[in-house]
Amino acid sequence: MPKRVDHTERRTEIAEALLRVAARRGLHAVGMRDVAAEAGVSLRLVQYYFETKEKLLLFGLQQLADRFGERVAARVRAAGDHPGPRAMIEAMLTAALPTDEDSRTFHLVYTSYAVLSVTDEVLAAQPFIANPDAAEGTLVALFRQAEESGLIRPGLDAHLEAVGLLAMSAGLGTSILVGQRSPESAAAVLKHQLDRIFRDDLTDAAARTRD
Repeated sequence: MPKRVDHTERRTEIAEALLRVAARRGLHAVGMRDVAAEAGVSLRLVQYYFETKEKLLLFGLQQLADRFGERVAARVRAAGDHPGPRAMIEAMLTAALPTDEDSRTFHLVYTSYAVLSVTDEVLAAQPFIANPDAAEGTLVALFRQAEESGLIRPGLDAHLEAVGLLAMSAGLGTSILVGQRSPESAAAVLKHQLDRIFRDDLTDAAARTRD
């Protein structure tokens, strides 16, 4: 009896091959033939599942976003049973830093997608910024939760802080890739900014005493 093909699994395998090649060579230099060779399948099979390179790129982008979400979730779980807003924000920001092969692939390929979306009409027509917008919205909600609980310093703008930290995290990731700084020093910069935003234990204790 012929083996039943899991089409979802096959599509995922091809997309993973795309991400591996893109991490090595840059997304702009990757063709469907390269992806087929990396996946160990025929070019015809890649074309059967995705038809065009643009469709393959968009599916790969979703795979990348899903993997990033899993990475963030793992870091949040590692923070304990009931992580507060700061722990969750720190998990999101540090998950994107290229500290290992998986996060390096994420940063390299996601940056390549961003650059391509500027010049590729098909990619530009897609909701490329939906995932970054979602991350921004999540951070804003966490900052507002922290604000309501008296965990951040008064007078801060939750939206501006979220935008600034996401931009900083992306820039720090690039600085790690080019060898400007180590992952440890980049994480220290993020921690410094969060220390600026969040109240320390003594300040929180004093505030609670006054209340």
